[in-house]
Amino acid sequence: MIRCSQCVMPDTRPDHVFVDGVCPACLNAAESGQLGTDALSVLLDRHHGEVIVPSSGGKDSTYQVLKMIELGAHPTVVTATTCHLTEIGRKNIDNLSRYATTIEVSPNKTVRAELNRLGLEWVGDISWPEHAAIFSTPFRVAAETGINLIMYGENPQHQYGGPQGTEEAVKMSERWVQEFGGFLGLRPSDFAGVPGITKRDMNDYVAVHTPGVESHWLGQYIKWDSRENAHQAVRAGMIQSKPCTANWWRAENLDNAQTGIHDHMMYRKYGYGRGCTQISVDVREGLIDRETALKWVHEFDGLFPETYAGVRCEDIIDRIGMEWERFIEILDQYTNWELFDGQKVLRPLLKC
Repeated sequence: MIRCSQCVMPDTRPDHVFVDGVCPACLNAAESGQLGTDALSVLLDRHHGEVIVPSSGGKDSTYQVLKMIELGAHPTVVTATTCHLTEIGRKNIDNLSRYATTIEVSPNKTVRAELNRLGLEWVGDISWPEHAAIFSTPFRVAAETGINLIMYGENPQHQYGGPQGTEEAVKMSERWVQEFGGFLGLRPSDFAGVPGITKRDMNDYVAVHTPGVESHWLGQYIKWDSRENAHQAVRAGMIQSKPCTANWWRAENLDNAQTGIHDHMMYRKYGYGRGCTQISVDVREGLIDRETALKWVHEFDGLFPETYAGVRCEDIIDRIGMEWERFIEILDQYTNWELFDGQKVLRPLLKC
């Protein structure tokens, strides 16, 4: 495993091709490339200031809403209820509703838990239904409300790296969602017919792309600064609290208790976790030096999330109807052991 010479991201990240030892995210950070607020204002004016902001109530979506209001737009917050909503997540969603009309969409929770279990078993991703809902729910609300502009946050390929050319995309296309939306080869139709899941149940996870509806990334218009986003969100009343020891930031992914398992599975598959991604952003911004970041990653990045945002791991697994022993089997099944050479942090746990 080779790490970027400028940050600490490894080359094992999918679609992460280094150039002269430097990862795509660092190369992108060296170029501004934003279209500017004038172009953003033109876009908002074309849609009469009406815009949907997909939201979890977190730092980025709070910042997006505040920015839209600052520019004179009228944001409608659309929240796809997450898989295992935390107490702090609930408070932050309610806090954001003080600034803009909020529409919450909550698919059948029994079906959702089954999708979590199947996602974990089939592709090693407990968060599959959340990924799908993030892209389906705003488009379905757009079709129902007639609001034709959806404003997501940052372009992930620009912020975190991806195939050459993808970092330049301003709009989010159907093709982009299929390739980079976190589906891991699964389609909503693949679940229909499984005991307890009907085709109708899966409609909540299918994006309805109505002609005239367009989705953009705010980070392609203005500089995306996660730290500043968090600062402004906290000033607006958002609560932050480091969800687990394997995270570097205090203000990200606080709404879903299952995120710790998702991130730990990412570490087992690719050799890096959420903390590595977060601290690499801070290295690029000059907030921490690479050597210190590397020491932190080696000590904390792969730690198992015994609790996440105050929720015990065994309670999360019990909620999706999975036995603990089966969960351990799945962890080992999706671990790329060649990356770790038997590090003890990856040994199966008997209990949380």
